[in-house]
Amino acid sequence: MSEKMSLQTIRDAMASSAAAFRCITEYQPAGGPGDKVFPPTYEGGKYAVETRVLEGGEVAECVLLDSVQSQANRMEMALLEAHRAKLTALPLVVARFDDGKLLKKFSVTSLEAPHRIADAIFRDSLYNGVMFRKSDKGRILDSADIRNATGLFGLCPTALLFGLWDSTGPRGGLGAKFQRAIVSEMVGICANAGIAAAGKSDPLPILTKAYTLHRRSEPGNTAPDWTLAEKGEDGEALPKIGKEGKPSEVNLGGVTPDYSYVRDQRTKAIIYDTVIGDDGKERRVPRIKGGFTISKARQTTIISLTALRRLRFPLNDAADSDPRVDVAARTVLAALGLAAAALTRDESADLRSRCHLIATSVPEWDLIDKPGQTPKRFQLTGDQALGLLGEAIEAAKKAGLPWEGEIALTPHEDLVELVRRSQELAAAVAGDE
Repeated sequence: MSEKMSLQTIRDAMASSAAAFRCITEYQPAGGPGDKVFPPTYEGGKYAVETRVLEGGEVAECVLLDSVQSQANRMEMALLEAHRAKLTALPLVVARFDDGKLLKKFSVTSLEAPHRIADAIFRDSLYNGVMFRKSDKGRILDSADIRNATGLFGLCPTALLFGLWDSTGPRGGLGAKFQRAIVSEMVGICANAGIAAAGKSDPLPILTKAYTLHRRSEPGNTAPDWTLAEKGEDGEALPKIGKEGKPSEVNLGGVTPDYSYVRDQRTKAIIYDTVIGDDGKERRVPRIKGGFTISKARQTTIISLTALRRLRFPLNDAADSDPRVDVAARTVLAALGLAAAALTRDESADLRSRCHLIATSVPEWDLIDKPGQTPKRFQLTGDQALGLLGEAIEAAKKAGLPWEGEIALTPHEDLVELVRRSQELAAAVAGDE
């Protein structure tokens, strides 16, 4: 029997030793049981297929339908839509590409950027005339860690929930790192491969091979480390960024998707099939990946309360945090995760072309507490979760925790120019086709 979840439920879970909130939801294709579904393809056109041990010790061939990273992106988009619809108010960093020279204007938020608030898009933008990472807001990332997550909580709380690694900041690989506290994935159970025909996406339309970037001799506080100019102010040639000066060397641009044929797992040789052509003659053709039939799809979402409990939130530059303030901040993050997951479950899981899934039962959340104890079960809709999130945010503000509004950034003129040239090149290529 499921109960109604309340803010007190979340707060008590955070103040106790409860391990996690867990939601397991089963789906069938929108076309009905037995309809084919198409998983994502990765580099080389591969599907993520593996043998898994299921409940009761059953061993089954499974295929990944939606990865942890993709599920995180969907949940972030659900939160962004709720924010835009004014159903909640979240701290948000926004880079607005609205320069009149651009063929297409757009904006990128910290809920869309691949590396969240630590993304190169924001690094190469200005806040009040200063490069974001050199500004008072941007410097928060330089000192953030699990013992002092207060500033990041107020600036980009979703980074504490979905995870963050500030690998492109001034400290490189030693930059701030926060593990994912919410993990979700969707798999197809008892997957059988069919017969028929990956990469990193980036919100900026930058063609990776189009332009050569050079290292700026003196970037200072008002320009990124790279420039499109081949020579410096003194007329001396500027060195390329990396080996070839590609935008990808500074974490800008994407990676072209790819596909391939079905190969023998042992020999890696392409598998061929014999077919009869219109002329009646036999010919051998390579087998191309073509979707799966499954017995069911399963979505598993876990919010680790243990991970959230590691975060501390000292106020006013204090050396230690107040346990009551810690609980208030952690409660917001748990409520944020519940809202993100509930909002995505309120919609049918239309993952991609020919992979539309429908839940076969009402989603329920288990609160996993003490070992051997039957978990308490709760039902939670997106609207209910947003209501709990609003209550948690208000309680956190009263406890003295920061909660910023939208922080608008202006992309540096060189970044705008890089985007402009890429847009024009893309338009020209499309016109030639």
